[in-house]
Amino acid sequence: MRYAFYITPDEDDPLTDAAARWLGANPFTGRATSLDPAGDFGAEELATLTADPRRYGFHGTVKAPFALAAGTGEAQLLDAFERFAEERADFEIPALALGQLGPFFALVPALECPALQAIADDTVRRFEPFRAPLSDADLARRKPHLLSEAQRRNLMEWGYPYVFESFRFHMTLTGPVPAERQAAMKAVLEERFAPFIGKPLSVTSLALFVEPERGAAFKVHSLLPLGGMTKRKMA
Repeated sequence: MRYAFYITPDEDDPLTDAAARWLGANPFTGRATSLDPAGDFGAEELATLTADPRRYGFHGTVKAPFALAAGTGEAQLLDAFERFAEERADFEIPALALGQLGPFFALVPALECPALQAIADDTVRRFEPFRAPLSDADLARRKPHLLSEAQRRNLMEWGYPYVFESFRFHMTLTGPVPAERQAAMKAVLEERFAPFIGKPLSVTSLALFVEPERGAAFKVHSLLPLGGMTKRKMA
């Protein structure tokens, strides 16, 4: 079993619904749905191109998936999560944009957001004592020879290359899209997510996702409000 700290809209947020219909899965309910054709993409092609983000659930990572360290347990993790959420203030990402990260598409902040960087940095540090060391296979999967020096250092010290100065918040919408299909995919996503592009995203909660076993779909375990009275949402 692995855990991860993600930012995701609330269950009843319109963006959650739009992402669930796009990906064909809702991490709050665990319910899977069939995909409809979009643009000149058939349902089967879309299912292939969205397979990775469908498994991980719609989210933006602040602490990447980790197994629990020896001597720690879920109850301890949840207690620490409740204290952390109560200490943090909610904030707003000023605007979302459709971004392309290599062959991947995602919703990303259109402008720098110091509050987002701060909660990501603090989450990585605060929950590091709960993270078990990466296995040799997990390290190899990250292809450290292709990472920058800073990213390799982050991988070894924090279990994930893209933290602190390498952090780039993104809410993934596709897996790798072939170069010849990227323009078409961009057009489809711009239309599908038009109600959210250029608009702010309020971050009022932090989510703990869980992967019951390796390769299984991630689900929302707990969603806690930031800076308010703790109310645990169990998926």
